Amino acid sequence: MITEFRLPDLGEGLPEAEIVQWHVSEGDTVTLNQTIAEVETAKAIVEIPSPYAGTVQGLHAAAGDVVEVGSPLVSFAVEGADAGTAAPAGHAPAESRAAESAETAIGAADRPAQSRADVPPPHLAERRVADDLRTTAPEAGASGRATPNLVGYGAAPTSGSRPRRRARGAAPVTLDTDHAVREAAPHDIVRTGPIDLPVERPRSTPPVRKLAKDHGIDLVLVAAAHPGETITRAHVEEYIARVTAAHPAPSAAPASVPAPPTGDRITRTPIRGVRKHTAAAMVQSAFTAPHATTFLTLDVTATTELLASLKIDRALDGHRIGLLAIVAKAVCLALGRTPALNAKWDEAAGEIVEHHYVNLGIAAATDRGLVVPVIADADALDLVDLADAIADLAATARAGRTAPAAMTGGTFSITNVGVFGVDAGTPILNPGEAGILAVGALRRTPWEHHGEIALRDVLTLSLSFDHRLVDGAEAARFLTDVAGVLREPGRAMLLR
Repeated sequence: MITEFRLPDLGEGLPEAEIVQWHVSEGDTVTLNQTIAEVETAKAIVEIPSPYAGTVQGLHAAAGDVVEVGSPLVSFAVEGADAGTAAPAGHAPAESRAAESAETAIGAADRPAQSRADVPPPHLAERRVADDLRTTAPEAGASGRATPNLVGYGAAPTSGSRPRRRARGAAPVTLDTDHAVREAAPHDIVRTGPIDLPVERPRSTPPVRKLAKDHGIDLVLVAAAHPGETITRAHVEEYIARVTAAHPAPSAAPASVPAPPTGDRITRTPIRGVRKHTAAAMVQSAFTAPHATTFLTLDVTATTELLASLKIDRALDGHRIGLLAIVAKAVCLALGRTPALNAKWDEAAGEIVEHHYVNLGIAAATDRGLVVPVIADADALDLVDLADAIADLAATARAGRTAPAAMTGGTFSITNVGVFGVDAGTPILNPGEAGILAVGALRRTPWEHHGEIALRDVLTLSLSFDHRLVDGAEAARFLTDVAGVLREPGRAMLLR
């Protein structure tokens, strides 16, 4: 029988994903949990495992298409009378890579609230997810038929038709505009006030949506003439012809108006994925929290000497402890003395939420944009474990495999702008956090030392903070505490 698989909820409430590449083609035979596609969400690249063992009958989207959650993704021909009995989950191959994709798909919103002690370290969480996916059996649906339910993807839809979604926050509107006027309106019309168009998004396929987008057409206008129907390519082409006939383009542009640049003179890149998510988060933060930034330049020669000694310490073979790890340890220690910087402003509840743990975000620049993976309970790690965690998350971020859940729940962040040769900056807070520390470039600089001028290792720390939660004195005290550790780190930095 033919079974349709829809794009599952990939966690964190992300409404859509872009097809990066297909690992299967029509006619291919697939096994349960075999990777069939890679998709890119606003936060990470996710591998989609097959929920069935069978034959691929059709792919409903092409590489580069943006697919909404719940839309058809791929159709399978599954042997037997019941799709759910085609391949039990226990028959998943040992080499299946589905565990990794499930780990990327699980969002914090899909898991019940846990106490701090119940949250496992990221590497243990990955192993648990892998075990869960390989041992999860299909669940029986309402009809008694077993329906595959991928771990972290939520329940599979039970309706055979695609649900129509009402625009967020939209209320039913009054049809007080002449339908014929709206139907004949130019495609770039600016709609204001009550309209007589459907308030639910029109149903269509990805190629049809792309055709409409390429011509600057709102599918809502096309759907006005075809209520309740699935919009097809013919409907869009008919609308284009009607609008073109009603509003012919001028024969020539005025000589005084230069033609817009085209061809190789410009490059247009769709705003998608990580960059789109980062832009939205930064705008929200910049226009919600009143930012303030303070700076401190200091001599960290003692820290660089400590790092040099750690490199030749045989007990630390296999561990790469760098300046960022010591800064992270210093931040964890200083936050214990300045809890206001480890707090959250909860506008909805009218409360200040103070955290008694440190989930430390480390900003990482990747080819896909800026991501900020989080080290859970960083304050409970010693220097070696903290350095290992930073190395692991950096490697995962560069590979584009950071899970959406690994970029949530942060309480304070660090960004290392010094790796780009930058001395200082005014970083923007991650939404929901009270502070972010930028670490500048390490420079060999003439500096006063014991009453004389000497070449010393110097860097600048830049602290941006939410002025609703933190005042200038608290910010200065925090920076002073961090600087104190960097000036005289001592061997005690290796202790918890």
